[in-house]
Amino acid sequence: MFLWNFGCEPIIIEKNITWEGKRMNIYDQIKTMTDEMAGDLVAQRRDFHKYAEPGWFEMRTSSIIARKLTDLGYEVLVGDQVCKKDSRMGVPSDEKLEEQYERAVAQGADPEFVKYTKGGMTGVIGILRCGEGPTVAMRFDIDALGVFEEHDLSHRPAKEGFNSVNEGFMHACGHDGHATIGLGVAKVLMSIKDQLHGTVKLIFQPAEEGVRGAKSIVDNGHLDGVDYLIGSHVTNKSEDDPTAVIPGSHGSLATTKYDVIFHGKSAHAGGSPEVGRNVMLAVGTAILNLYAIPRHSGGASRVNVGTVVAGSGRNVIADEAKMEIEVRGETTEINEYMKDYAVNIIESAAKMHGCTCEMKLMGAAYSLKSDEALMERVKRVCEEELHMPVAKDLSSKNGGSEDVSYMMNRVQEQGGQATFMRVLTHEAGPGHSRIFDIDEQVLPNAVKIFCGVVYDIMH
Repeated sequence: MFLWNFGCEPIIIEKNITWEGKRMNIYDQIKTMTDEMAGDLVAQRRDFHKYAEPGWFEMRTSSIIARKLTDLGYEVLVGDQVCKKDSRMGVPSDEKLEEQYERAVAQGADPEFVKYTKGGMTGVIGILRCGEGPTVAMRFDIDALGVFEEHDLSHRPAKEGFNSVNEGFMHACGHDGHATIGLGVAKVLMSIKDQLHGTVKLIFQPAEEGVRGAKSIVDNGHLDGVDYLIGSHVTNKSEDDPTAVIPGSHGSLATTKYDVIFHGKSAHAGGSPEVGRNVMLAVGTAILNLYAIPRHSGGASRVNVGTVVAGSGRNVIADEAKMEIEVRGETTEINEYMKDYAVNIIESAAKMHGCTCEMKLMGAAYSLKSDEALMERVKRVCEEELHMPVAKDLSSKNGGSEDVSYMMNRVQEQGGQATFMRVLTHEAGPGHSRIFDIDEQVLPNAVKIFCGVVYDIMH
């Protein structure tokens, strides 16, 4: 019998063992071990869900992950060992970071590891060295969203007592499941480490929402020398669909996101308007021209002005405005075209009306495409070894943006292979909604897929 108490030392197993009188190969062992710990996976996912922490606030979450990886025997990186500090995007104010740090401590963060997360230095990497062989990295994002979770008892987390206690923060996209899957993978791989050859990197990434976190991990060199990168996301499927996984993704839009601050000069709107430098004119000019950017013949493009906050009164020439914008492109090149055009428009609009502006990069991602060979490997392992149904189309189109693309791009430009899988589940509501929830069977399913593919690469 296998014992799977979270935090316990793993039991090292042999290549073949006897289970109920039968000899099992390594894939059967992976399935049996994972099924044995299914209850622990559910409990861990619900703990992360209850204490939801959005990007750069994942202090309790990171400390718990670091503790569990350490107890399992992994080499663990935390704090500024994970993310390059100056490469982080969209980092909250020092005051908010300190507030969330104090809350994390009060909510049971691990005292040894939480101290490394101060100032938003969240994220964890676990490394398992198994001698000579390929380096395989896996990405598991860990952040929640700024969403108010449903409290009505029709919502299962509310009914069963694990809805978010952090009002205004919610795991509304499944990253609580992703973090849990990563810990499950860590347990199984540690238990079969004698059958592996090479190096495993488990990357628990902060701040995926808003595509803010992956670049800082890449800039710290953690994808250098990686031969294979596997990422995934839980994704909804129809009620009667038996499919467990789509092996890859394509079509994710490259994106760049900015906060823009316009500075002008205030004046009396009736008595001396000519003395002022009206940021309203600059903002209005910028908005109209942003939406007028000529589209690119090479593929789809997007631009959006999401928010504008400006002015202090009807009779005052506004002297400051904040605008939040994003552009996207079907390819990284198209996104660069949109970004460059947008920057030129914003700077010119400010200058036209005697104002100045500053632009702060808040998030960015490349377009992504999964490698055919790695998708085929996922398909073969799932169908032939794990006996799990695979989607007919190996790759699904993703119309959004994903900053795992930074990691994929770094691996692929070095000649390695990368894929971004879709692990399928039933969802109670649309992603990013206050009623989002997942069928928790996806947790052991995903652990089996990750571990099966890693073993196939590294045995």
